[in-house]
Amino acid sequence: MAHDHDHDDPHEHGSELSEMQLRVRALETVLAEKGYIDPAALDLIVEEFETRIGPHNGARVVAKAWADPAFKHALIEDATKAVRSLGLINRVGDHLIAVENTPKLHNVIVCTLCSCYPWEVLGLPPVWYKAAPYRSRAVNDPRGVLADFGLKLPADTQIRVWDSTAETRFIVLPMRPQGTEGWSEEKLATLVTRDCMIGTGLPRNSAEAA
Repeated sequence: MAHDHDHDDPHEHGSELSEMQLRVRALETVLAEKGYIDPAALDLIVEEFETRIGPHNGARVVAKAWADPAFKHALIEDATKAVRSLGLINRVGDHLIAVENTPKLHNVIVCTLCSCYPWEVLGLPPVWYKAAPYRSRAVNDPRGVLADFGLKLPADTQIRVWDSTAETRFIVLPMRPQGTEGWSEEKLATLVTRDCMIGTGLPRNSAEAA
């Protein structure tokens, strides 16, 4: 899959990440000293987007797909359109594709050249997603990578790796946990984790939710 990584966000470029982080921190310090920004407020905004807004949106999408066959079909057909129908607007302008896990197929998302990522439905990308070892090993040794995350799949389960680009990004639709029949979408959403939507983990089971 071809890459065209002309991003507006310099944080996306893995080779410049460390230098750019230093520049951003220096800029934040200057702006804070001049009274233009409140560092505490900035931290809260980042934390909100990383831990609540993004992953919460993705959990809504997955839970609705589990509970509503019509929405699931729409999500697989055109995830961008299906997600937009829930009022989740993609400001990056990329094309979102949902890939479904089955008992015989497990999907994993990676961006081999930088860190393309569907922020609106997954929040901020975790540090390991941007790291070179994950970006390379996820392609060359996906089963080993998943084992490192504590996810050991049956030998006959095929692992398919999807390479994100600036235009096309992915969300994994994990399998619905057993024992959740009759659950509301809100309750189902509590089982959905960021990692299961990347493919490096599984949803929580019903016992864990209880």
